[in-house]
Amino acid sequence: MKLIDIGVNLTNAAFDRDQADVLARAAQAGVDTLIITGTSLASSQQALELCTGHDNTSLLYCTAGIHPHDAKDASASAIAELSSLAKSDRVVAVGETGLDFNRDFSPRPLQESAFHAQLEIAARVQKPVFLHERDAFERQLAILKEHRDDIPGGVQHCFTGTRQALYAYLDLGLAIGITGWVCDERRGQELQQLIKDIPLDQLLLETDAPYLVPRTLRPKPKSGRNEPAFLPEVLQQVARLRSEPIEEIAIRTTANAQRLFRLSVMQKD
Repeated sequence: MKLIDIGVNLTNAAFDRDQADVLARAAQAGVDTLIITGTSLASSQQALELCTGHDNTSLLYCTAGIHPHDAKDASASAIAELSSLAKSDRVVAVGETGLDFNRDFSPRPLQESAFHAQLEIAARVQKPVFLHERDAFERQLAILKEHRDDIPGGVQHCFTGTRQALYAYLDLGLAIGITGWVCDERRGQELQQLIKDIPLDQLLLETDAPYLVPRTLRPKPKSGRNEPAFLPEVLQQVARLRSEPIEEIAIRTTANAQRLFRLSVMQKD
């Protein structure tokens, strides 16, 4: 089975010492295609450098975006640089972008401004959006509706929301990214109940590594760090909750990622 991890924070300092080993373990686990998440202008640039500079152990792509936590840094010049970066062949989506009203690390008006700007970039370069949302569903939905006719789709990354939010995002045609949150017997109960409601052609898998180690994983990593090699644990939990064959989920989620991010076209190139 081949899997695509559509969201891994490979530029995170947690991977500085053994990045090559992490990629090798991922490939051994069948996760040979990774999309590295860009969360700031600097990390997006680093992600693109990783995509173009590694030794081809895995197929690496990336996103380019400014996370709502960092929206205060989304100056006009930063947005212009991000727009240029988003044109790169290995950048397959714009983001991580969206709204986070839970922590408010950036003022909400600045979050909204940066979100609008990145949706406009996605429209110009005709690439999907990689979305973050926390405690901001109604406002995020309203802004997405303003732009939905201009952007070529997207994924609500690391979905942990309500049934109302799920159905609203699905109605917009968005894919839904599922992480190890679904393996959490404490916080993931609502998501576990919603997994069957996600159409199979809108389902994607991700680790969000180094975060969200699947709590069902045995043995647990001593470091407490998540990595792409653990994505099959998310796959197994999703298949169990949906009462569907693991192989079918693997095939369909891989095809979904290839279609949304146009990965099959790039691999042929």
